[in-house]
This record gives sequence, C-alpha cells and structure tokens, in this order.
Amino acid sequence: MRCVESAHDFAAMWDIATPSRPGRLPGVSMAGFRARTTDLVDLGVVPYPAVTVAVDLGDGPLAVDDISGGRQNGSVVVGLAASGVRGRGRDVECLQVRLSPVVAHAVLGVSSELGEMVVSLDDLWGRDAARTQEQLRAAGSWDDRFAIAEAALVRRHAAGRAVEPEVAFVWGQMVTNLGGVRVERLAAEVGWSRKRLWSRFRAQIGLSPKRAAQLVRFDHAAHRLAAGHSAAEVAAEIGYVDQSHLHRDVKAFAGVTPTGVAVAPWLAVDDVAWAAPEYLSKA
Repeated sequence: MRCVESAHDFAAMWDIATPSRPGRLPGVSMAGFRARTTDLVDLGVVPYPAVTVAVDLGDGPLAVDDISGGRQNGSVVVGLAASGVRGRGRDVECLQVRLSPVVAHAVLGVSSELGEMVVSLDDLWGRDAARTQEQLRAAGSWDDRFAIAEAALVRRHAAGRAVEPEVAFVWGQMVTNLGGVRVERLAAEVGWSRKRLWSRFRAQIGLSPKRAAQLVRFDHAAHRLAAGHSAAEVAAEIGYVDQSHLHRDVKAFAGVTPTGVAVAPWLAVDDVAWAAPEYLSKA
C-alpha cells in the first residue's frame, strides 16, 4: 500500500487533464486524474466549499470511506463539509466534478441530505449514472469525456429545481466576503427572517448559513497555509479572532492542525487541476 504522505509525492503520482474550453454551466469545474502507480493509494480528503462528484473509470474499484466508518465503492458524491473522508484504490482513474452548491441542488436533486455525507452516485442518478459512466469509459479522449459529463450535467440542471434567488444571493455574499458575513444582515438584505433564511438555506445548500460561511473561510485559510503563510499571518489576514480560533476551525473541518493542512497532499494539485474555484460562481 502506498500511503501518500507529502504534497510532492501526491503531485508526482498523477497525470491530470483539464477541459480545453470553458464550460457551459457556471459553477462547475472538471478534471481527469490517472494514477501513475499501480500501488494501492490511500489519500485523505480536505473539505471544500463545493459538492464533489467522482466518477470511477479505473480497472480497480475506487473505495471512499467517511468519518462514520461507512464505505462507498465506485462513483460517489462527497458533500460540502464531509470530513474524515479517505479514498483508496489501485490503478485509479476518475473524472472529478466540483459543483457550486447552488448548481448541485438542481443537478443532484438533493441538498440537505448531502451536507456532510458521502453517497453513491447511483443512489442519486439511478440508471442515468450507469449510462453516463459507460459512455465515459468508452470515450476516446479526456476532451470527449468532459463533453459527455457536461452534457449530462446540463441536461439534469435544466430538468432540476433551482435554488431560490434569496438563497443564491446569500451564498454569493458568503463567497465574495470569504465567509466574513453576518447571517442577520444577509437575512435583512433579502427580506427574510433569520429563522426563514436558516431553514431555506439549510434545505437547499445542505449546511446552515453559519456552517457554510465557516467552510468558505476555512477553504481560504487552507490554501493560504498551503501557499506557505504562517498560521499567525493567515489568522490575522482572514479575520479569525486569534490563532487558536483558526486552529479550532481547521481541526474541525480537516481533522488536522494548520501545520498538517499546509502540507496536505490533497491541496498539492489545485493549481493544475482547478484553475479557479468554481464555488466563486453566483450561478
């Protein structure tokens, strides 16, 4: 078994493909991953402010474990703030799609159930999941695969139910302000009570407004730490009360210390695979 212990090790393990043209759906990004090793890979996942769909295209089954001890084999959907998630497999090859939660609500058909969970794509898409996976496996290139995946996403998005404009606005404000927002102010801006915003946002995004704002801020902090900035610098820059506040948030989301996040293998390929955070989209 190869347990990935450093960002350098992880980046060197993969051939990574990205779409050659912009996508049709704002709030969606895709990347293809093919392992360069036949060893069993064991990798911890860092939570991210997007719903992640991983379509398994390899010869060996991809196993994804969650913090509760549950395991999903094959193609999976990882919720916004799912923590303690680990991926394991041999000859790993997969198409990974990151969806803004605003888009994910329509594309996947559920939100509240996905906040901090890992579920099988088959459970959400039924036969459409198997058909799409078969088409992706048969495709001759990554560009063909991206086109097939995009067509499926566009089709389901058109048929799905959009989030309410007020919920989309609140999410957009959280992203724009990197999580530094007051829920009461946002509720007043959209003309809702705090209770109503809390209920609608939780049902359609999958997290409470407070938890969602914390996740956006954590993601910004994690990438600043991975870029080499000290915990003290990041805490002051992003607006944490102090360094211990940053430590608690990082520990709560990632299960490791700020030092551990700074060298997390999962973040090592972000500049290659994900040109820009798709959750920044307001769509």
